Amino acid sequence: MADTEVDGSLKNSSHLEPSTLLTPPCNGAETENLSPESSANERPVNSASGSLSAARSQLLRMLEAAEARRSAYLLSTEEASAASDEAAREAPRTETQIQAPKQPQEFNERLTRTGRRSLSHSLSHSSGDKRSSESLEDEVSPRNKEQKNSDGSKDFCIKNIHQAAFGRREIEIAELGVPVFAWKGESEDDYFWCIDSCVNVEGWEPNLILDDGGDMTHWIYKKYPQLLKNIKGIVEESVTGVHRLHQLYKTGKLCGPAINVNESVIKQKFDNFYFCKESILDGLKRTTDVTLSGKQVLVCGYGEVGKGCCAALKGLRAIVYVTEVDPICALQACMDGFQLARLNEVIEMVDIVITCTGNINVVLREHLEHMKNGCIVCNMGHSNTEIDVTSLMTPELTWRRIRAHVDHIIWPDGKIIVLLAEGRLLNLSCSTVPVYVLSITATTQVLALIELFNAPERGYKQDIYVFPRKMDEFVAALHLQNFDAHLTELTDEQVKYIGVNKNGPFKPSYYRY
Repeated sequence: MADTEVDGSLKNSSHLEPSTLLTPPCNGAETENLSPESSANERPVNSASGSLSAARSQLLRMLEAAEARRSAYLLSTEEASAASDEAAREAPRTETQIQAPKQPQEFNERLTRTGRRSLSHSLSHSSGDKRSSESLEDEVSPRNKEQKNSDGSKDFCIKNIHQAAFGRREIEIAELGVPVFAWKGESEDDYFWCIDSCVNVEGWEPNLILDDGGDMTHWIYKKYPQLLKNIKGIVEESVTGVHRLHQLYKTGKLCGPAINVNESVIKQKFDNFYFCKESILDGLKRTTDVTLSGKQVLVCGYGEVGKGCCAALKGLRAIVYVTEVDPICALQACMDGFQLARLNEVIEMVDIVITCTGNINVVLREHLEHMKNGCIVCNMGHSNTEIDVTSLMTPELTWRRIRAHVDHIIWPDGKIIVLLAEGRLLNLSCSTVPVYVLSITATTQVLALIELFNAPERGYKQDIYVFPRKMDEFVAALHLQNFDAHLTELTDEQVKYIGVNKNGPFKPSYYRY
């Protein structure tokens, strides 16, 4: 058959599927002989075999012609694409290509907060530089940046005022015009600089102090004692802060009445127990993504924080050991099904160590030396004093930052200890605060401030007071509205029998919840 006839046959058959063209009219043995060499050397024995050989030869020629046309088409397409790419590389940049400021505004109007975060994450990972835009901003301290909010105010210092729509509460407050001096990742020097910036303001004096740890109170005593004359009272919500207030009281330096919110029932039962019950798991998962089921965990301390941590870990089927000095708390741990032990008895076999004591030097270098390879160490109790991190700052140990708040401490023999948040509070450094629990705690603080401000001049003496039980019940009643809950009311007969007020408080001050 002539070439023109083959091409014509190919065009007429172009609508057929490849499987149709390649379907052989013979069995499997004959299919294996379909090759150009065998077709050229075949000699027909009779008319039937000759006709079959001619058909095979024609089919192969048609396939070869089709393959040639396909190769030519692909080659021309690749050359055209290469020429287009070269022209794009050589084309000069225009102003419309680099007008980046308008693009984020357009995206910000349409994207949700989650969308913005995903977009930022994708853009940062697609760049050649492996550092994200946030890490680049971290290199510049907010103290060295001049920022303005939408009203032109500069009376604040935060990470980035332009991220007010991304859910950072301190940035949103600064955008509203409230002087805020705080950002995530502060150094110790930054921390006290922020305290001083809040206090050292010309033409302004505080009349109340709301403190968490006593640093603000002691800073004013140390640097600006003249401000104490107008202070109506202090509200403190931490163990450390209350301890420092008692020190001031014993030395006669307490400037006015103080309310101890930390000892309130609401704070102990909800902030310490329920908050830590959720945040311990969140903090461990965010930093290490560890599987907790079957892990051996040592919890140091069985107060309200320790109880919350143990309950959460037990729920995920971890094997929990508890250390405790108080026999009452120790008995509670045993009755709750936990094994009571000393630190040095189980330190070599546990996978995770969590401190919840509120004390100092609970986990020392000698304990860290005996921990197994890969043991995770973190603190849920108090500041950064429970784990002796200072003893790890020695030349023979290597610190390797894995990610934010996760450090590997490498021993000379290759053993690794995983230290979270450099020994600081895990729930505040690596986890989020449940909004509902935060609302409960914040309400107690606000009510305490209102109580001190509205109190008559000699209503409170220069002493430390426990948060009133009546206010505890009021805070609880406010937050019951979020549930489909209905309180039972006492009858007059019941009120008379147990000797309480019908509207509360319903328990005497000595009652322990």
